[in-house]
Amino acid sequence: MIDRVRAALQGDGPSSSDFDLNPQFRPKGLKLRPAAVLIALCQRPDGWAILLTKRASTLKHHPGQIAFPGGKVDPGDADAQAAALREAHEEVGLDPALVEVLGEMPEHETVTGFTVIPILAVVRAPFTPVVEAGEVEEAFFVPLSHLLDERAYAIESRRWLGTKRSYFAVPWGPYYIWGATARMLRGLAARMAG
Repeated sequence: MIDRVRAALQGDGPSSSDFDLNPQFRPKGLKLRPAAVLIALCQRPDGWAILLTKRASTLKHHPGQIAFPGGKVDPGDADAQAAALREAHEEVGLDPALVEVLGEMPEHETVTGFTVIPILAVVRAPFTPVVEAGEVEEAFFVPLSHLLDERAYAIESRRWLGTKRSYFAVPWGPYYIWGATARMLRGLAARMAG
């Protein structure tokens, strides 16, 4: 599986955006801040899975939403990879020494003003998340087989700021995975299928 993921990362692929399904809403002159997320592949007893988090309901931005570990690239971070590893350590206790970075996926622009670089990695040892309660309510694993099945993705819509907007969703069990997280996962699924 890991060799397939490495192969999927080779070559140029298109970037993605929260505006993919809503190009008419892209603001002119949008200033984007750098961010990075860790798409962590973990070997579980029932197969490969990806680590996701449920953001704390007390957070000002995106409370309760499903996300990858990650966040803003800070001035002290060497690069996006360092930022993703630092954030994963802070949010879920993932020791960077357990992580083998496989590569980067194309950047993703968010409607909230970030250019997110998804860092794809494999966790090389058994890992039990320990969440930082101020940021993360829960950490959980979603089977990779579900996330790589392009038929599991739907385009849904809702009203936001008075306008109907469309987005990708890939629900799993009690978790509603949508928006930027679902869009980046769908990008991975498309690369793996290609």
